[in-house]
Amino acid sequence: MPFGNDDHFRQEIERIPPASYLTSSYYELWYRAYSAILRRRGVLGAGKPEGLNPPLPAEGVWPAIEGGATTRMPADGIAARFATGDAVIARNINPTGHTRLPRYARGKRGIVHADRGVFSFADSNARGDGPCPQHLYTVAFTPEALWGETKGKAKIYLDLWDNYLDQAGAE
Repeated sequence: MPFGNDDHFRQEIERIPPASYLTSSYYELWYRAYSAILRRRGVLGAGKPEGLNPPLPAEGVWPAIEGGATTRMPADGIAARFATGDAVIARNINPTGHTRLPRYARGKRGIVHADRGVFSFADSNARGDGPCPQHLYTVAFTPEALWGETKGKAKIYLDLWDNYLDQAGAE
């Protein structure tokens, strides 16, 4: 398992108890999250678990940064379930761990604006289950669909993985 990634970090932030989260500064949240990751991986505290990756050599730092955590992956055999213009519903899920599906969008109807290609699924990556490659879609929602407001013609665009979406029925 890799040492850690952006998804692991977000999951640790979400594990901070609400009272601590609300009374911590931005940088304290980062410190708590990274400290938890380092303790869990045996870098901080007594002993090191088997399989801990060695420190990254200097020449490997820039490629790691450029690669990012949620990286584009080959689309080999992974068919897109949706096309631009398709109506979709964001699933109403309530996982105990990390998710990139905002609570305000769950169960709401939107329109696929673009298929961004195949990417590593952040939720799976955060759990340490591996990349679980799937299509990532930009989905457009109206403020009315999300919050019941009808002011203006604004759209809210969210990048949502295939696992977050279902086909919407006709209106």
